[in-house]
Amino acid sequence: MLKYLKPNQKNLRFWQLGVLVAVFVVWHVLTKPGLIPPIFFDNDRQAAFFFGEPIKIFARIWDWFFGVRDIYGHLWVTLLETVLAFAIGTVAGLAVGMWLALSPLAAAIFDPYIKALNSMPRVILAPIFAVWFGLGIASKVALGFTLVFFIVFFNVYQGVKEVSPTVLASARMLGASQRQLLRHVYLPSATSWVFSSLHTSVGLAFVGAVVGEYLGSARGVGYLILQAEGTFDINTVMAGILVLTAFALVLDWVVGVVEKRLMKWQPRSGETEKL
Repeated sequence: MLKYLKPNQKNLRFWQLGVLVAVFVVWHVLTKPGLIPPIFFDNDRQAAFFFGEPIKIFARIWDWFFGVRDIYGHLWVTLLETVLAFAIGTVAGLAVGMWLALSPLAAAIFDPYIKALNSMPRVILAPIFAVWFGLGIASKVALGFTLVFFIVFFNVYQGVKEVSPTVLASARMLGASQRQLLRHVYLPSATSWVFSSLHTSVGLAFVGAVVGEYLGSARGVGYLILQAEGTFDINTVMAGILVLTAFALVLDWVVGVVEKRLMKWQPRSGETEKL
């Protein structure tokens, strides 16, 4: 009987951390003036100008959180916009996807409109939302909502459509009502598809918040990055990107924790193959 080798968790974390450290070490060596001769640039200062210096970037992040502490207000605004867009987009995508999947007539009517809206570039909606909702949080949430909604919607719609006809027939033979089918058959089937899309939706919710802040805002991490770009401060730009990435990973981890708790009923990989 074949045995599948699984990586040791401690070793896996060690190698993951090692890759991250190696990336920053190489970054530091290539951008620190005087360490190595210039390779792709005319002088050893151009690399630092275009890509920043990791030590200065981490110093800026440290100053943000433990020095002048001026990032907390901006970070709170960006996180609030992201979480609201993520939550509202997920709930709306789940509700609309479930409704259209269970209503063939409604799905046929709205199908071309949904495809048209999904094909529309979301960035062009940002100025429109700014006019409609102002330059506050609402316009950023609206833009993030459009990014999250369609991913969740299509996954829910497909998840409901993928329900086994045999399972449905068996449940109906046992006398299950439409509400019981929704709770015990359709929702579990859709939930697995929803969580497969939420990990992507977290990043897109951040994109919506930051892009909205770029186009018009007085607060937020995206606003800090935009101000730094205006003064060619690449270290602050990279610091903002790293902060956003770190918090996106934290939200993705939260989604993973919730997924593990809600999906305990789902068999683990390889369990269905056991005799």
